[in-house]
Amino acid sequence: MNEAIFRDYDAEELERQFNPRVFTPNHEEIFNAGVERSAAYRAAAAGAIFDLAYGPSALENLDLFRPDGDAGFPVHIYIHGGFWRSRDKADFSYVAGPLVEAGAAVAVVNYALCPDVTLDEIVRQMRACCAWLWRNAADHGGDPERIHVSGHSAGGHLVAILLATDWPKFESDLPEDLVKSGVPISGVFDIAPVIHTSVNELVQLDEDAARRNSPILMQPATAAPIAVVVGGGESHEFRRQSKELAERWGALAPAVEYLEMPGLDHFTILSQTADRDNPLTEARLRLMGLG
Repeated sequence: MNEAIFRDYDAEELERQFNPRVFTPNHEEIFNAGVERSAAYRAAAAGAIFDLAYGPSALENLDLFRPDGDAGFPVHIYIHGGFWRSRDKADFSYVAGPLVEAGAAVAVVNYALCPDVTLDEIVRQMRACCAWLWRNAADHGGDPERIHVSGHSAGGHLVAILLATDWPKFESDLPEDLVKSGVPISGVFDIAPVIHTSVNELVQLDEDAARRNSPILMQPATAAPIAVVVGGGESHEFRRQSKELAERWGALAPAVEYLEMPGLDHFTILSQTADRDNPLTEARLRLMGLG
């Protein structure tokens, strides 16, 4: 019997639990379909603004998709996945579709990738992105008092970090309740076991960095409503971590819910969000007051 590394998992099983590409043989097909849908959505997106810089480095930028109308739109920030080491905002433009149709401005954001930067730096960039939108959203028709966030996989982890952020401590002029709701989707919230997987070859975490960046060890900074979402067909660890985060944070804040979507795996859970009637889409709209 192989030695257990985390909980009851040996190295092989731990890899399977935390690296969904390993046991999703058609993941490239799903990726490619999303890229094609995103290109079509960008080509047809009237009023979109591409590659707005929120920081000084090359990948600190975002695409802003805006609804019809003059101003005062809620702003929804979407953070892509890729285990902090791959993918690009342009691969995920399609997720903005039903939110824009419902009246939200959607910022699909980029961040620098490991190993070029550390996870600590990615977290800083996402906080800086929120701060930039709070200061500049009104210039593009958005309401800085209605900023909401969602993200998938690594993006789900980053959403949880943002929900736990002490904003005035990050930058003194920011409001405590900068983020008004959050939907972390299929996130990793206890980072420690990732150290023992192939993901860490590029992310290069040590135990201290994992501890600093594990939302399961944090608490929500405000009473903002949160929906923690995961696919029923995902690995046991992805489901366990999502449920545990919802339970721990739900004991501290009144409006934390857990949504497990039957039959969906780590990748198909996102590919269905272009559907207005999808429960995940409905949850994001409801938390923004657009449902």
